[in-house]
Amino acid sequence: MLALGLWGLDRGGMWRDEAVTFQVARRTVPQIWRLLHGVDAVHGLYYLLMHAVLALHPGEVLLRLPSVCAAALATGLVAALGTRLARPRVGLWAGLLYAVTPMVGHYAQEGRSYALVAAGAAGATLLLVRAVPAGGRTWWAYGAVLGVTCWLHELAVLLLLAHAGTLALARVPAGVWRGWGRAAGAVTLALLPMVVVSHAQSAQLAWVREPTMETAGALLREFAGPTSGVYWACLALAALGLTGLVGGRGEVTCAGVALPLAVVPPTVLMLASRLTPLYVDRYVLYALAGAPLLVAAGADRVAELLGRTGRTSRTTGPLGPLGPLGPLGPLGRVRPGNPRVRSPLLTLAGVLAVALAFVHQLPVLRQDRSPDHRPDNLAAMSTDAARELRPGDPVLFLPSHARSTALAYPAGFRGIRDVALAAGAPASGTLYGREVDPDLLCRRLAGLDRVWVVAERRFARSPWYPGDPTDRAKLDVVRDRFALREERARDGVVLRLYVRRTLATGSLTRPVRLRPGRW
Repeated sequence: MLALGLWGLDRGGMWRDEAVTFQVARRTVPQIWRLLHGVDAVHGLYYLLMHAVLALHPGEVLLRLPSVCAAALATGLVAALGTRLARPRVGLWAGLLYAVTPMVGHYAQEGRSYALVAAGAAGATLLLVRAVPAGGRTWWAYGAVLGVTCWLHELAVLLLLAHAGTLALARVPAGVWRGWGRAAGAVTLALLPMVVVSHAQSAQLAWVREPTMETAGALLREFAGPTSGVYWACLALAALGLTGLVGGRGEVTCAGVALPLAVVPPTVLMLASRLTPLYVDRYVLYALAGAPLLVAAGADRVAELLGRTGRTSRTTGPLGPLGPLGPLGPLGRVRPGNPRVRSPLLTLAGVLAVALAFVHQLPVLRQDRSPDHRPDNLAAMSTDAARELRPGDPVLFLPSHARSTALAYPAGFRGIRDVALAAGAPASGTLYGREVDPDLLCRRLAGLDRVWVVAERRFARSPWYPGDPTDRAKLDVVRDRFALREERARDGVVLRLYVRRTLATGSLTRPVRLRPGRW
């Protein structure tokens, strides 16, 4: 996992969410604290952690390195879970399969908190498994780890429901329920302040859409493997892994941990999103750890059947169990049929199967390390802006969060005049700065003959109409009083030059002159 995480880590550009982490983490602690009162409280602990990390050296590699390390830690914890709940080869297979899953690799290389949340969830699950037979002496550690994980992202609290399902399947005694209940209550109480603050900031999720059956199918494919061959093989093995779902009373099984972990958090979040849309696949990345555990448990069942078949063939000759080639050899010694004879070969076969899955998914993993595979590439847009913009050029950002390009890569926008800006992002305690009111914006634009617009692609779609009054004023003035002269497009961002219609030469419907280049 560490090797896959470091492969292509410096992909040459941040996308919008990473740029937010980068520019917020470089603020002072009082500035970050002020920001969290108005927006992004759910990521507050992560921003403070990254503030300390980026103080060493502000760069893209260091921005993503904590996620790489967290993914490596999560992989080891998944392997430890498989080893404790079943046997070492199950842990080995589960850890390797987790490491080569493209969704894990994607968020291992992203400067956001999701890989850290996944590591914390895997650690809390391992502590739960250890606490059940220990009589509850380690519940304090379980509560502490889960509490920190929930403060990294509050939707990790759904892990409590998955763990309750595990305890119910294990039919643990009342004492275990009491210990777990106290720890779960402490986690919930510690999370309440964040819940209250983040609820007031729920407008941030206005872009989230209600999940559908296609959404659930897409998540299943992300968990089991995006390529068809790996997907169907993993589903078949996971179904076999469910055979040991319920063990003896008080016994926690591998399937009893993996199934609730993989199913409960995404299902609950999707159902809750029928009322208020909250579901995004990365919010339940931590649930993915259950999928490789189920697949490895199913592979172990297959290995047991193969081993049993091999032992039977070794102890039964062509003349029956008492024949000369049966259990008594030619010298009268008993043929032991030791299961360990084939165990290393079966373990190696499982490792090779995971290696085959890795090779099958290698094109997906390679594509994911390209900056063009992210929603946008702000570094490339900043490079384009540096070629076109000159000091003093007026620029509009539409909508306002398109300003993240200039905040993350200011070199391309040095000296420009931000027409709509009233106060910078750090000074105003916002993510993208505070903008002027629509009337003042119109007065500022009235004196301009040309203006550059940095916009999202949806700006080019006429039905789109922003909800913010200042963004609406930008759109109305640009469309009514200016004519498009030229455009540069880069992934999800466009750079456009508009000139006032009275100065535009020729027809107002003249075609856009697209500049050549690798874009």
